[in-house]
Amino acid sequence: MVANASTTAIASARPEMTAALMDETGLDDDVLRELVHRFYDRVRADPVLAPIFAARITDWAPHLGRMVAFLSSVTLMTGRYHGRPVPKHAPLRLGSAHFDRWLALFRTAARYVCTPAGAEHVIARAERIARSLHMACTDACMAPGDIPVLRSAAAE
Repeated sequence: MVANASTTAIASARPEMTAALMDETGLDDDVLRELVHRFYDRVRADPVLAPIFAARITDWAPHLGRMVAFLSSVTLMTGRYHGRPVPKHAPLRLGSAHFDRWLALFRTAARYVCTPAGAEHVIARAERIARSLHMACTDACMAPGDIPVLRSAAAE
């Protein structure tokens, strides 16, 4: 299912930028909400990721609402999200396989829900977020004084 561009206004800290991004990508609150819900339905059924989330989230409604606000902030520059995701994720001991699986599920959901331009836009941001969170989780698991081993882009 591919969404159509919406003419609905979204409350935004940067309304002109948000409107331009909405026009360019076909993203709006309804599309982002559907994407978040579809994605987390898949996460909750995934044998790798479901146990991690189930151990921490019992009331999904607030989490899904925060994730819609987060995605709105990072994709449409609305400024709606005011949380701090790194401290929540850093202690979870997540590895590359977790982030690879998370991204695979997200890419599939984005391509199903969004226009091609919208999918490309949200996927690019999700990939940057995954890289940042992966680095934070890796750093949090290091012993004091350890020096991180950084992979070069050519090695990936």
